Amino acid sequence: MKFEKQRVCIYPKDIQRITGKSYRQSTRLMQKVKTDLNKLENEFLTIEEFCSYAGLKYEQVAHLIFG
Repeated sequence: MKFEKQRVCIYPKDIQRITGKSYRQSTRLMQKVKTDLNKLENEFLTIEEFCSYAGLKYEQVAHLIFG
């Protein structure tokens, strides 16, 4: 049985691939989303949370994140 690796959290590099923005702009966008969702600094942002905030479907971004 093969176990497929999949992550739950999203990183600025992933946001950069999705949006086409620079790494720094992606970091700012990630911080804005976390602030708007009332997350603490040490809490991770999930892919689903980012997708719902940005109005994207998970299926649209999954192939960009997981290859």
